[in-house]
Amino acid sequence: MSEELCFVAINPYTIRKSRTGGVIGRLLSRSSLELVAARMYAPSRELVEEYLSTIPARRNDPDRQVRTLIRNYVRLNYAPGPNGSRRRVMFLLFKGPNACRELSEVVGHITRSSLSGECIRDTYGDCIWSGRGTVRYFEPAVLIVPAGEAPGPSLRIWGRHAARDGGLLTDVIPWPKGVRPEETTVLIKPEIFSSRSIRAGNIIDIFSKADLYIVAAKLLRMSVAQAEEFYGPVRDSLAEKLRGPVTARARLALEKEFGFTLPEGTARGIGGRLNRLVAEDQFRQIVRFMTGRDAASTPPAERDAPGLVRCLALVYQGVDAVRKIRAIIGATDPKKADVATVRKEFGRDIMVNAAHASDSPENARREMRIIDFERDDVGPAIEEHLAARQEREG
Repeated sequence: MSEELCFVAINPYTIRKSRTGGVIGRLLSRSSLELVAARMYAPSRELVEEYLSTIPARRNDPDRQVRTLIRNYVRLNYAPGPNGSRRRVMFLLFKGPNACRELSEVVGHITRSSLSGECIRDTYGDCIWSGRGTVRYFEPAVLIVPAGEAPGPSLRIWGRHAARDGGLLTDVIPWPKGVRPEETTVLIKPEIFSSRSIRAGNIIDIFSKADLYIVAAKLLRMSVAQAEEFYGPVRDSLAEKLRGPVTARARLALEKEFGFTLPEGTARGIGGRLNRLVAEDQFRQIVRFMTGRDAASTPPAERDAPGLVRCLALVYQGVDAVRKIRAIIGATDPKKADVATVRKEFGRDIMVNAAHASDSPENARREMRIIDFERDDVGPAIEEHLAARQEREG
């Protein structure tokens, strides 16, 4: 069976209420689909009007009432406000056999909800009816391709607007005059995506207590070149950090092997030479972990090729954003991290520690440049899929 591409758009209200992590956790853990792209949008009126054309409310359609509700909701909640203010939407692309049907089962019906909380809309959405059979309140939590509609037209519209309406939304949040927000980069690391799991959503949910705004998202397959540049500052500091521990371990091993005490100067000299080798090996391990590739054996022509493992890159914006996120993520070593921090809950050791966060506003800007959140991955992924499908169908 050929693979299908389908999308979930997380609504502005869901994002504003910090329900994003809960929604993502369910999408990743309750479906067998592969997440292939993620992007934040601030939809323009043009995007909204084009998207509405894919949700017709036909006169004799049994779903006419539902489609009318969706159309009214999108026009009111996705388009810019009367004063030009824009809303944030997180757009997620999934791939797999029967992707649209599977996403529909995970998301749930838009007006018939269950009190059990089985589906995303059961928990995070609402459709409240009056005694007269009219809808008093409607919040579908997320939008997906309507039942019975082919995904191609709506995918093509979102893809066409991805570069202009999406990317790094640093100018969307209406900050009061005089407030100077920061941006900080977060990477949810590859081990979190190594198997079907709710963990990525739980991590995002923990970050929600920082009172910050997600202004960029990107599913990243980090290349070797990107990883070496991204972790360049770590490379510079590793040798100094490891100097003492490496010297101590080398001295202990040599004294045990040869049965005599090494002079202090000799131990320091051996440790210093060995330290550089250990630091380089540690750095290669970091690059291998983040890319799935060994830098030493990667041909020059493939250094910029996408890595073999995935991570989710996010940008948070707000007052004192760097400090707040670093407090929530916890110490580099999960064993030393405070309780209820990301690394304490989800980390294993110094390298496999669930997430990365910028350590300064300057480094955040450097990391955002390397990741290149403005670069559109959604549009090309959609066009490539639709072109391949058209070729298969002749």
